[in-house]
Amino acid sequence: MSLVDQIFKNKIANQSKLIAYGFERSNSGLKFVTILPDSKFKMTIVIGKNNLITTLVVDPVTNTPYTLHLSNSNVGGFVEGVRHDYQTVLKSIAEHCFDTEIFKNPQTKQLIEYVRKRYGDELEFLWQKSPNNAIWRRPDTQKWYATILTMDTHKLGVKNGHVDEIIDLRIQPGKMADLVDNYQYFPGWHMNKKNWYTIVLDGSVPFSELVERVDNSRNMNLTK
Repeated sequence: MSLVDQIFKNKIANQSKLIAYGFERSNSGLKFVTILPDSKFKMTIVIGKNNLITTLVVDPVTNTPYTLHLSNSNVGGFVEGVRHDYQTVLKSIAEHCFDTEIFKNPQTKQLIEYVRKRYGDELEFLWQKSPNNAIWRRPDTQKWYATILTMDTHKLGVKNGHVDEIIDLRIQPGKMADLVDNYQYFPGWHMNKKNWYTIVLDGSVPFSELVERVDNSRNMNLTK
């Protein structure tokens, strides 16, 4: 993975933030030009279509591209200084101009926006070793009411399963048997299967039904 890919992994450009940062519109996309402080090399960053990020570092003395900083195998005080300044610029842009986008499924993104607008709750990413997993909790009781996980749905018994995004939700134990059908609704993955069930966020459950079940799960956490 290239240095650019590492820094911008799971990031998506926010155009208004890019403009505020100093990016300008060009034929190839939004462009930002800066001077690296130690080397005085000119660095150009372009954010093109489909979040494509390209960079160019130019030696102003020779007016030619400089590329030694792109490989960690190239060492020495000067090249390491260029690499440090190059990374600093990119990390600043990633922090100030890009939004984190861990989850990719359209239904997952739609659900995240619904919860944010209705309740003001934000996903919490608790596990460093599982960066693609997150939880929602009620701020008043601190109890979880949903988890969103990325997993191989073969493990749920899904025919032709693949890596996908799922949600675990709470339910009253007495209602579990009537709900779980191992088609749309599955026993809770990595959760207490008496109190939690799982939905694959692939559209198999209509969004209107999904948000109703999220609401019900959240409302089960009214008491501490």
